[in-house]
Amino acid sequence: MDDAPTPTFEEPWHAQVFAITIALNEAGVFQWTDWANRFGATLKQHGLNRDLNGGSDYFYAWIETLEDFLADQKIALPNDLQVLKSAWEEAYLQTPHGQPVKIHCP
Repeated sequence: MDDAPTPTFEEPWHAQVFAITIALNEAGVFQWTDWANRFGATLKQHGLNRDLNGGSDYFYAWIETLEDFLADQKIALPNDLQVLKSAWEEAYLQTPHGQPVKIHCP
């Protein structure tokens, strides 16, 4: 029996970026200790000027770390990420409320 607590998330995207990171680690893209060290440094940097609440600010730091980590390993380059972010924003803004967002990437 596993007594580990089940993670809880304030927003669906928190769970999604968490799951993506776990999947990448399990696929051998990076070692968890490397991830944890980089994420800790990002959290420290984000917390220099204000207290972090452990919600979205925590996951903004998480996604920043993941993007930087993937760029350093040349898995997802910054320009590719920007194209995807732009496509997501355009799709999100054009999708009627309550409907699933569909991204159309070039």
